[in-house]
Amino acid sequence: MPISHVLFRSAYIQDAKAICERAAEVGAHVVLDAYQSVGTVPVDVADLDCAFLIGGVLKWLSGGPGGAFLYVRPDLVDVLEPKLTGWMAHPSPFDFEAAPIQFTEGAYRFQNGTPNVPGLYAAREGPRLIHEADVLAVREKSMRQTARIVEAAQAEGWTVNAPLDPERRGGTVAVEVPHSYEVKHELLRREVIVDYRPGAGIRISPHYYNSDEECDRAVDEIRDILATGAWKRFAGHRETVS
Repeated sequence: MPISHVLFRSAYIQDAKAICERAAEVGAHVVLDAYQSVGTVPVDVADLDCAFLIGGVLKWLSGGPGGAFLYVRPDLVDVLEPKLTGWMAHPSPFDFEAAPIQFTEGAYRFQNGTPNVPGLYAAREGPRLIHEADVLAVREKSMRQTARIVEAAQAEGWTVNAPLDPERRGGTVAVEVPHSYEVKHELLRREVIVDYRPGAGIRISPHYYNSDEECDRAVDEIRDILATGAWKRFAGHRETVS
């Protein structure tokens, strides 16, 4: 059963522990998608007791594209067999034996391709910095800065598509304003790095390296873009948003 830990549109933090507990009661396994949480929300797989957790270093772990990871609960590692696999999952991969594949023991049985060694080296630095900063400190700062953005957006009368309860809010605040899509493009032109999702609005995602002044600037720039009509520069400009 795949479950998102943090929903990408609203940044709502689901009660993953309760979901895992209920799944266990009915004999189901939870695949917890932690792409939107790991690196800004503390995640303890032992406490959650999830069967699987998947994530990547692209987002909050600041590791760039191409680096992903999979956790499998220890009692399941040598019991389950992957449906998608590769030669590195074999106990003797360099023997190049013909099918059917024999699976090695432990986590390597879930490895499904040739490792991208340069990519893996590049992916290590972001998680190292998060570890050095301490994810609990990162979370504390994130809660404070997202609250700052929420308060400023509400003062402007903009719709905030994120939980108002900081305990249920991830690291992103989605703000819906008139012409949100075009405003997003003008923000990027002004080197304010945000993104946009239909049904959510402009997603502002401060991280441990962002200052309060940068959070304030994002709100100030949105206000200016709306007041001056600068968003019209991108009127009629549409692209596929995934």
